[in-house]
Amino acid sequence: MTALLSACASAPALEAARAAPAAEGARDAESVDAFFEAYSDQWMRRQPSAATGSRYFDGELQQRMDRQLTPLTTQFRGETVALAREGLERLARFDRAAMSDDERVSAELLEWLLRNHVEGERYSGYQYPLNQFGGANVGLPNLMTVVHPVRSAGDAENYLARLRLFDARMGEAVQRSRELAAGGILPPRFILEATIAQMRQFVSPEPAGNPLVTTFAERLESVDQVDEAARQALVEEATGIVADGVYPAWREAIATLESQRADATDDAGLWRFEDGAAAYAQRLRQFTSTDLTARQIHQLGLREVARIEAEMDTILRSIGRTEGSVRERIGRLKADLAYPETDQGRARLMADIDTMIADAEKRSDTLFDIRPRTPVIARPYPEYRWASAAASYTAPPLDGSRPGVYQMPLRKDRLTNFGLRTLVYHETVPGHHFQIALSVENQDLPKFRQTRAFGGISAFSEGWALYAERLAAEEGWYDGDPEGLLGQLDAELFRARRLVADTGLHAMRWTRQQAIDYGIPPSEVDRYVVMPGQATSYKVGQLEIIRLRDKARDALGERFDPREFHNRVLLTGVVPLTVLEREIDAWIAERQ
Repeated sequence: MTALLSACASAPALEAARAAPAAEGARDAESVDAFFEAYSDQWMRRQPSAATGSRYFDGELQQRMDRQLTPLTTQFRGETVALAREGLERLARFDRAAMSDDERVSAELLEWLLRNHVEGERYSGYQYPLNQFGGANVGLPNLMTVVHPVRSAGDAENYLARLRLFDARMGEAVQRSRELAAGGILPPRFILEATIAQMRQFVSPEPAGNPLVTTFAERLESVDQVDEAARQALVEEATGIVADGVYPAWREAIATLESQRADATDDAGLWRFEDGAAAYAQRLRQFTSTDLTARQIHQLGLREVARIEAEMDTILRSIGRTEGSVRERIGRLKADLAYPETDQGRARLMADIDTMIADAEKRSDTLFDIRPRTPVIARPYPEYRWASAAASYTAPPLDGSRPGVYQMPLRKDRLTNFGLRTLVYHETVPGHHFQIALSVENQDLPKFRQTRAFGGISAFSEGWALYAERLAAEEGWYDGDPEGLLGQLDAELFRARRLVADTGLHAMRWTRQQAIDYGIPPSEVDRYVVMPGQATSYKVGQLEIIRLRDKARDALGERFDPREFHNRVLLTGVVPLTVLEREIDAWIAERQ
């Protein structure tokens, strides 16, 4: 989601980016590491929103980035693809045979990521700029309420400068939505309705009660250099910007989506477009980093569903739950373990998450001897996002100024202790937090790999997090807790069903209701509709990491140490699964 900043906001960064290649040409001759640094700096000078998230720069340049928002225009996206092509050309000039092993891995990763940018551009029209899960209407507020720093008076002023750009950025997203609609590309009707409902809720409070204001006010309380009078003035200014700029931009976007409903249908998948099959194949390559076809992934999912349900049935019978299908029995168990749908119930759930994170840290000692220095904290999502959001993890920045953040939606179906432990292990310890925070802290990696400047590889990151869930079960973390073990298996079953449902929706003409009937919650089905292929990455990645671990264990026998294996995977950092296998093979050879 990228495009061209308004002239007053974009000139310094974009002019610097355009000037960069000439200045960097001499550095190319020095080393491939110099190219990595110069090229990723050039890329990130055009990505102020991402630069804030990672604290990619420092000093005055980072301060300038923190006053801007990455554009969302077609022109900017085209310039980004052109820069990706240029990067591929420059990278090809280096002799891979002359590189060290680490340099070669970085070069292969960069090539893979840039090719995704180039190859994905053909199908970029199927990325809806306004949607309930990851559109501008979600990303912009999340940047401000979770990522943007508010630690000083300067940060507060940057916050306001950025907030003033919301109407321009949303205007660009609205314009893109209109362009796509004119070409016959519309989100399904149910996606339009979910997005409209979410956006209406966002603008339903008085401006002073909007999360963009309330979060700002709350965080200002801890800024010692801003006195009470200055705090009040800053909050009042934010309230005015929300009232005069943000709310009108959201209402225009709502009106645009409402105008599109009459022409939309309830067809859910990419199959409905002329080149939908090719688009989905590209998405599967991107998200799994394999050449598996939709049909192969669908069949893999069916096999995994059958295996996991059989295991769950055995455990359910052992605790006296024998009546009904596995899904029906799990549904009753979730209800039995529910928290009250009250503020007190939600507070209790969040407190339990904190306890589970602390317990997981202790349990991880025998499996991990390299751990992130950065802590992880849990927070609920703001209420306007509860209906559509999934639990998520936001990485810490390079400077360590913010912890990793695990966010939890507190809608009714999430208010249960069933499966909560495995969700915590997935998002925090030893899942996403261990994998992502360690990469951020790993100064042996090029900066673009620490910050995922060019994007990530979902099969590695999500595969690791799902592997972490399985690892906890294998290591006895659920001993004496059959309900907890069922929660782990149910989470794995959910990811197996995702393989079936995602491919069903986009390649096999499933309807939304078919996916729901298969056992996928409606908000999750809607997520797969707007993010084709992403849901397949979890299980594909997990199964590959398990296969590589077992391969290493078989080869090394008593010399196999899980801590060393985990070090090799985590310190390699995010890479395609094919590269990960090569790295593990090299590690096995070293140990032998």
